[in-house]
Formats: sequence, C-alpha cells, structure tokens
Amino acid sequence: MTLSDRITSRKAKQIYALIRRQGTVSKLDLLNQSELTVSTLTRILEELASQKLIVEVGFGESTGGRRPILYETNAAYRYVFGLDISRFYSRIVLCDMHLNKLDSRSWSMTAKMTPQVAVELFVRAVADLMGRHGITREAVLGIGIGAVGPVDRHHGVIMEPLYFPAPGWSNVDICRIMEEQLGIPATLDNGANAAILGEYWADDGHSYDHLLYVHAGIGLRSAMMTGGQLVYGAFDMEGSVGQMIIETDGVKHREKGGNYGCLESYASIYALEQAAQSRLKQRRDSRMLELAGTLEQVGFPHLLQALQEGDPLAVELFTQTATYFGIGLSNLLNVLHPQKVVLGGPLVSSHELFFRVATEVALKNAYHYPSYQVVFSKGKLGEDALAAGAAALVINKLTE
Repeated sequence: MTLSDRITSRKAKQIYALIRRQGTVSKLDLLNQSELTVSTLTRILEELASQKLIVEVGFGESTGGRRPILYETNAAYRYVFGLDISRFYSRIVLCDMHLNKLDSRSWSMTAKMTPQVAVELFVRAVADLMGRHGITREAVLGIGIGAVGPVDRHHGVIMEPLYFPAPGWSNVDICRIMEEQLGIPATLDNGANAAILGEYWADDGHSYDHLLYVHAGIGLRSAMMTGGQLVYGAFDMEGSVGQMIIETDGVKHREKGGNYGCLESYASIYALEQAAQSRLKQRRDSRMLELAGTLEQVGFPHLLQALQEGDPLAVELFTQTATYFGIGLSNLLNVLHPQKVVLGGPLVSSHELFFRVATEVALKNAYHYPSYQVVFSKGKLGEDALAAGAAALVINKLTE
C-alpha cells in the first residue's frame, strides 16, 4: 500500500487535510468548509476515526443546541522520520503525526561522509531510535528526506549538489537506497522546501498565505509557499537565488557557469571567508589571525568567535555581508511580495547583528514600504526546521 492509498477517497483526503490544517475543528465547521452533505461528512468522519487517523478530543462551545464534537488528527497514528542532508551537518528526527520531535541524531558532514558512510549511519540511527522507543516497522509511516538541491523529487535522486565536503554525492538514488535498507517508504525534496514546510506546520494558526524561506550558509537556498502549497518551478534549483546579480561586472562566481556579480559571491560563508583573507593580506589588524594561526586557515569559526569578542574587522565584514544579503532579500520582496520571510542557515543564526542588518536593509529597499508590510523571522524550529519539514513531506503524501 502506498502512502496516498491509506486514505482512499478524494473527499476523505479533503476532510483529513482540513482537520490537519486547523488543528482542532468541529463537525459544523467542517460541514461549512467542505460543502459536503451531513450524511457524507458523518460517514467520512466515522471512516477516518475507525482507521485511527482522527480522534475526538472533547466538545466545543454550544451555539444553542448540543455542544459540538471536536476532532483532531491522531498524533499517535504512526511515527515519521525526517532526514536533513546538508553541507555542514545532517540530522534525523523521530516525530509523531503532529510533528512533535520525540528524538533525534546528528552528524557533522566531514570529508569522510560519502553517501555510503552517511547512509550506513542514517540506517543505524533509524534502527536505534525504533529500538529505543519500542517502535515496530509497521508503526512507521515513512521517512522524508530534505537534501541540498538540485534533486529529482519524482524519482528520489539527489542530483549534483555543490560544495559537499565529501565526494560521491552526485546522482545518489537516496530514496531507493533508504527504502531497500529500512523497508519503509521514502520521499525526497530539496532542503529549502522541507524547511519552509516545517516552519509552516510549526505556525499553529498558519497565519500567512504567502511565505518565503531563505537559507544563508555555504550557499544560498530559497523556497516559497502560497495558500499552504509549495511553489515549484519547471526545474529544481533551490540555489538559484544565489545567482541573482547584484553587482554588474562584479566578482566571478567560484563555480564554472556561475554569474559575475551574483549574490552568493557577496553573501555566503565562502564570500565572508574570502573577504576576511583579503583584508588580512592588506595588513588589517584582527583577532581572527591569532585564532586561526595562519592567514590561509582563517575560516568561518574564527570569524564568528572574533565577532563575538567584538573584533572591529569581524564586525565590519559581517555587516558588509549582511548588507549584501539584505539587498538580495529586497529584490525578492519587490518581485514576490511575501507576507512573511523566514531566514535560516548558519549565517542567519551566527549573530543577531547579521539578522538585524539584513532585515533593516531589506525593508529600507522594499518598494512601497511601509504600506507593504512584511514580517521577518528566524522561525520557530531553528536547526530542526529542515528535518521536521522532511517528516511533513511524508504526512503530506496521505492527502495527495
């Protein structure tokens, strides 16, 4: 049985999706929103309840007659795994059907983390977590995977991601491999899509119809949702935002085929490290050199520690990088007009300075601001956003 076959009828999928989206809902509200007849809705609710997909959770306020029964999706229906495969680290989370995190494991993505090594660790972690929590294979709905793009989500393949520290990550048939080794369904999407999905479901009220997610780290990644649905283009290129040109005749991108003067060449960890080494070659005084030992070894951890210690050059460099990132964000605001922008990634979480400068610059350059209002956030899930969103990919399959 495929995941989408667990709920058989289109109308039942519609009702399950409505209950899931609203959290707790009465039969009357479902009747008004679904436009189904009372008898059809009653039959569907009984069917979903008999499958243990939904549960009754009490009674709502009376509006003159009997108090209405309230329904929720059943958090204990099955367990779900979410796997985040990123460049800095990978993480797996065990969740219930409400995406509450029950347990997790994480690994640094070193030069030794080839697909073969990583998959062995992932599979072992799933087995360990199932054993620790007394979970049978039948009790697991599936495993969702959010990975650095581009990915072929239809065939479950990680295609040709850039900047992985270990070799071998091109054309990895990750879903087939995980399904064969675990015996549970696997589904794949790019990491930015997974992260925005995680943040969407973490917002209990789902308050925003138009949501944008931008990840700033080794590279730049983005995703968008509208009306509760992920927005897909003709081709999966979550990193395309990094190729946005912000300086005509600017510096060459480090990858062959990359644009000159593109955002990623000014607002990424690599760009920050290159700028630091360039300034230090000009004999700028900084704590970074003392921390690293040699100029060639100066990297992001040294920049971050120097920033935390108030090093003037580190403050200058982070401010410059955040300013460029903010310009890129303003371009996205002026084209897409999201209601809320969630920012994630190592640069965003590095220091409050980066988030503050980037959002101030973005708002300053947003067309029609302040009449066009946008909310910026670091999200509710932090480093778990991508893995939790990957788990949500599996649950979404129930209503497809």
